[in-house]
Amino acid sequence: MFKATDFTPFEKKVWLASPTMHGEELKYMTEAYETNWMSTVGENINEVEKIAAETSGVSYAIALSSCTAALHLCVKLAGEKLYGKSQIGHGAVEGKRVFCSDMTFDATLNPVVYEGGIPVFIDTDPASWNMDPESLEKAFAMYPEVKLVVCAELYGFSGNIRKIKEICEQHGALLIEDAAEAMGASWEGKQCGAFGDYAAISYNGNKIITGSSGGCLLTNSLEDANKARKWSTQARENAAWYQHEEVGYNYRMSNVIAGVIRGQYKYLEEHIAQKKAVYERYKEGFKDLPIQMNPIVEGCVPNYWLSAFTIDPEYMCRQVRGECEALYISEAGKTCPTEILEVLNSLNAEGRPIWKPMHMQPMYRNHAFITVDGSGRCRTNAYIPGGCVDVGADIFNRGLCLPSDNKMTDEQIDLIIEVVKGCFE
Repeated sequence: MFKATDFTPFEKKVWLASPTMHGEELKYMTEAYETNWMSTVGENINEVEKIAAETSGVSYAIALSSCTAALHLCVKLAGEKLYGKSQIGHGAVEGKRVFCSDMTFDATLNPVVYEGGIPVFIDTDPASWNMDPESLEKAFAMYPEVKLVVCAELYGFSGNIRKIKEICEQHGALLIEDAAEAMGASWEGKQCGAFGDYAAISYNGNKIITGSSGGCLLTNSLEDANKARKWSTQARENAAWYQHEEVGYNYRMSNVIAGVIRGQYKYLEEHIAQKKAVYERYKEGFKDLPIQMNPIVEGCVPNYWLSAFTIDPEYMCRQVRGECEALYISEAGKTCPTEILEVLNSLNAEGRPIWKPMHMQPMYRNHAFITVDGSGRCRTNAYIPGGCVDVGADIFNRGLCLPSDNKMTDEQIDLIIEVVKGCFE
């Protein structure tokens, strides 16, 4: 019988995804220090904006303090373009419904709420784990007045973002692309982050490249780029004194952090190749198990940021999750995400559950949730015979993210594979 104690814990923590530094970053940080450009202006910021735009295949990139800040300004730009300039004390999409990815991190849609919008959650495509185009079509049929969509690309594995964009255009809606997890990934040869009317990428500490924090807003509009840059520096007017005519934010990127990002960019493809090797070793190691790795649909070239899988339903042991705790009952030949994650943690390795869908979160349970059959709200963790299909909840119930650090050794990956195999014994 399988016992976690049969395995020797890793001497050093095996992380889900940790920063990988190369030394080039220190050169640019030191340059900022020695030239005394330690604030939110400087050559590093200028270069990051140039490189980010070129890498993403867009005209302009605005370097900001976080991807969340970038998403916030994306919503503000879209809202003012759609509904006119917001009044002080009111957001740009105040009282308006906004279609949002359901299975994602809450940072994707928090900016919608900052601006007074009402998120409507679009279920997940089981083929890609991303926003389901069919459910989006159903949503427009139910709420034809909606003019804004916020779509996230999960774990660096894109869905048909081109189709999502086409649906938005058919309904006169703008698309915000949350490419925080998908920098370097592409769809049909076009970079993720280049499909949206506005997009955001992330340099958070666990991303494919990092500055410890930071993000960029991406756009092809010079006018919008200038607006975002102005808003991010407290919306100062062009006057000798501090003149303000609208609300602004302290969102600009630090020139020191930009130095780290500037030094990281040249290693983006190397990091993707390393992440791909981790994914493929897992996939080969698990080929005889009743699990399915992150799906790669035709047209997608992933960045392989996080390797994840779902357990086939008939091999799931009994598991129940509350708001903050989970319980399971061990069963021979079966396992569940809670059991596997507990075992990995006991061996000093970090895994994570799949993103819990937004419509299941306490703060959003009364919001509309559009499923593949357009039937409306559905809160089950599995398929309902003869009823609606809650794909995101099902993936959350059966899925988990594996340790995916690009510095993992083959031996470490192989041990994790054996541990997961043991959970099915």
